[in-house]
Amino acid sequence: MKEPSRGLGNLAGNFMDPISDMLIRIKNASLVSKETALVPHSKIKQEIANLMKEKGYLTSVEVRGRKNRKVLELGLAYGADGEAMLHDVKKISKPSKRVYRKFEELKPIKKGFGFSIISTSKGLKTHESARREKVLRRVGGLDRQQCR
Repeated sequence: MKEPSRGLGNLAGNFMDPISDMLIRIKNASLVSKETALVPHSKIKQEIANLMKEKGYLTSVEVRGRKNRKVLELGLAYGADGEAMLHDVKKISKPSKRVYRKFEELKPIKKGFGFSIISTSKGLKTHESARREKVLRRVGGLDRQQCR
């Protein structure tokens, strides 16, 4: 029996791994040159989207709707040639496999042209800021998203 979408229409996605679902939605929207991607809202997704905006992969992050029907409207970034800024997304930690790293173990992503999002004791950080602050981090759950 199909589970109801809880009023999200076609926004109901993979609720077993909502972070992967969000990243795939962004990647797919970029591949077909859409201006925005809609994603069901959560605080953690909003934090990730804000980090992606800070790094230049998104142009805007807006919360739409109210109460339990909130969605994130994410403006996608494109280069001067019209090519999507986001080329590849790789999830290192998964619900079935947690990955943990010390700050010394994190290396530059894509020779400095990519970044990781990491869950730390001080909240979500990019791998550069976590390494700079020497924060021990858990690269688990949602945690290490690599973008290029």
